[in-house]
Amino acid sequence: MFDLTIRPAIDADLTALVRSFGQVGFFSDRLRRQRQGRGMLLIALRGAIPVGNVYVWWEPAEEPELRERLPGVPLLTHLEVHPHHRNRGIGTALIREAEDVLRRRGHRRVALGVDVRNVDAQRLYTRLDYTEWPYPPVRVPEETFQIFVKSLVDMPIKHA
Repeated sequence: MFDLTIRPAIDADLTALVRSFGQVGFFSDRLRRQRQGRGMLLIALRGAIPVGNVYVWWEPAEEPELRERLPGVPLLTHLEVHPHHRNRGIGTALIREAEDVLRRRGHRRVALGVDVRNVDAQRLYTRLDYTEWPYPPVRVPEETFQIFVKSLVDMPIKHA
């Protein structure tokens, strides 16, 4: 993975992101939120080509259950690795970079939601020391998510 670069996306990345992943509305929205200081869109690049992304959501969660039970805890959302680049550690590298960003900002925990049917993703997060929260899954239109939480305390901070 020596040729992998992870960094915050910039507006000029939009065309390449859409070329790799589609979802023009999603990426336009996340870049706008990032400009407003509401989160950070991290992208993984091989050369100039986006091969993965994750959004670090540090505004209050949209789901009432998360706002109530995890107030102030940022979320990792929309982790995505291009199908031709999966199973090469890119998702793990994106998660670790997001965790480092959050530790540098002083956050002590992070949470994320995984579709209850996505067993592979659940295995990944468990391997990365995320634990299922003790509450029922969260339901949103068209999906049901199991919430996973990780402590960021006592983990070394990488300096950017």
